[in-house]
Amino acid sequence: METLKKLFSPLTATLKFINDHFKAMLFLLLLFLIFAPTVEDPQHTPNLQSIAVEGPIFEVSTLLEQLENAQKDDAIRGVLLEVNSPGGAIAPSIELAYAIKRLQAEKPVVVYAGGVLASGSYYASIWSDEIFANPGTMVGSIGVIIQGADFSEVMEKIGIKSQVIKAGRYKQIGTSDREWSAEEKAELEKVIQANYEMFVADVASARKLDPAEHERYADAHIFTAAQAKEVGLIDQVGVRHDAMKALEALSGVDDPRWMQEDRFDKWMKQFAAEGISLIHTYAPALTLR
Repeated sequence: METLKKLFSPLTATLKFINDHFKAMLFLLLLFLIFAPTVEDPQHTPNLQSIAVEGPIFEVSTLLEQLENAQKDDAIRGVLLEVNSPGGAIAPSIELAYAIKRLQAEKPVVVYAGGVLASGSYYASIWSDEIFANPGTMVGSIGVIIQGADFSEVMEKIGIKSQVIKAGRYKQIGTSDREWSAEEKAELEKVIQANYEMFVADVASARKLDPAEHERYADAHIFTAAQAKEVGLIDQVGVRHDAMKALEALSGVDDPRWMQEDRFDKWMKQFAAEGISLIHTYAPALTLR
């Protein structure tokens, strides 16, 4: 028995060490995998990149960083934007639009819409080289809206009254504890109309459309992909494969190697977008949709 113990003692000691220090070893392994330097193989370095624009557009810092990195990366010869979004707030939609415009000035950008390409997400896409839309995609909704609930009757029933101290005639504009006055509605309409005119002007400029005919392609019309192509909002009706091949041709790469977005990062981005969208659901906000 003692002989067997001595024979297997190295193995026993090793197993005991692993058992006692398993968590620490696992932690160190994870650190190594995260921070270990990678050696790039020129034969496998990606030269094309796919970036996803998913869900409502409210927080775009991650997308802006991805676009900027793609613009700076000399190895990346072209970018495919995969868009499936109903739109969102005006300012972040414009941020995306102009980031894509800067990117497109240096390398080809193709948009592929695989579900919804509407309002703010359409605005973001207008300066790409080409826009492809899946036959089942809804396109358009070029318009601006602000909305909010009137809870005054509910508040009255349960005995709640709001108290306000303000300076400035329109400081209480958009609140949900009463019906908006005619003056307040006119003030909001002024802002909405100005933003709508800006939206139409940028679409007309980017897509080479006549601003005077905006009622044909804008005016919050919703189109199928085929209808959107007919009025000039997109270039091609097709599937993702078609958009990828178009980008490969525009980029002039002989051996296309695609950099795909990390699945976990993509999921986290969708999760964050849904959370921000939920917040905006319960507060009046000027949006493109």
